[in-house]
Amino acid sequence: MRATSAGERLISASILVLAVGALGFLYLVNPASSSLIPPCPFRAITGCYCPGCGSVRALHQLARGHLVAALGLNPLMVLSLPFVAYHGVSQAKFAVTGLPLRRFFVGSRWIWGLLCLILVYGVLRNIPLYPFDLLAP
Repeated sequence: MRATSAGERLISASILVLAVGALGFLYLVNPASSSLIPPCPFRAITGCYCPGCGSVRALHQLARGHLVAALGLNPLMVLSLPFVAYHGVSQAKFAVTGLPLRRFFVGSRWIWGLLCLILVYGVLRNIPLYPFDLLAP
């Protein structure tokens, strides 16, 4: 185990505060009807949904406690949140104690598989046929 600097802990604490603030903002502001959050630039340029389209609206729905609505907007993002939450809890623990949670090694095959999954998801959600149209936000 290596020693942690105060700067590293400050960065972790800052990221945690920003994340909580962003979730609070998304709880209060509906991205579907607000001009404060810009539309997806990929969709604006191409007219197609990117793999992240609907993520901000899904986070708003999750902040409001509407899991089914969030899954309807971007199921891949919602299903990835437990992993993001684990990392966030690890960063929070690191900010307080200087020790993160246990880290897991993810091999390159898993990383490449995840990249392929995201790319295939991005293509499938633009096919205007059932059941793929269910993936569109």
